[in-house]
Amino acid sequence: MTGNLLDKLHDLAGFLESPTSLEHNLGQLVKLAADTLDAAHCSIMLLIEGEGEALRLRVCATQGALPEEAFNQTVGRGEGIAGQVAASGKSLLVEDIEQSIFARCARRPGTGARSLMSAPLSVNGKLIGVINLSEPNSGKPFTQDDLALLEIVAFFVGKSIQVVQLQNLLNSRFAQIAMAQEAEKAIGGVMLSTAYDTDKMAKIVAKSFFREMTQAGFGSSQIIQAASEIISQLSSSLHKHSKRLDKS
Repeated sequence: MTGNLLDKLHDLAGFLESPTSLEHNLGQLVKLAADTLDAAHCSIMLLIEGEGEALRLRVCATQGALPEEAFNQTVGRGEGIAGQVAASGKSLLVEDIEQSIFARCARRPGTGARSLMSAPLSVNGKLIGVINLSEPNSGKPFTQDDLALLEIVAFFVGKSIQVVQLQNLLNSRFAQIAMAQEAEKAIGGVMLSTAYDTDKMAKIVAKSFFREMTQAGFGSSQIIQAASEIISQLSSSLHKHSKRLDKS
């Protein structure tokens, strides 16, 4: 049993060196997480809707059946089980949802899917989402040991997401130029820490984007149009991803 578990954790750790798209990565991670915890259902929700403190969770990957409405809903901090985990930053174990304060949140009441767990996903101490598991294949409720294992899995999932984000940024020619320009103004230690902070890297790229467009002679309206196009492309990408999830 221990050897099998270590093999599964080794598979999760392998994603840290797996160059792939975030969408494919998440799809594989939910399968591995469900297999590691021996659960019928697993979902990963990321904070990708809204801005700042108003960011909301949306389902980005699932293993096992999930009601269609779940793909179209967003969850704010403090809302439902995942929202509670996002608000507190702490993992949650519910042995029997129908006998808990979360009974009204049950997505499949009366189906036997009563036991569930949720854990926060973070990168560099910053919350980026929540991973949820439900319905142990054993038929028995999840235990505190299972919750501790989920927290380890959540760590690997968070690191894997960070690696994919960094790979995508560093594979971008524009990002490489932006980082090179920033390197001229910072010592190596500062740049090393920045390279592992995707939020800082995103700000560097954004500043470089603004600076390059300004130097190229573009006016404020053109820069706003370019930024709006980026937002439009993001919205389109999220919409397509949501439709693919609905079909799966």
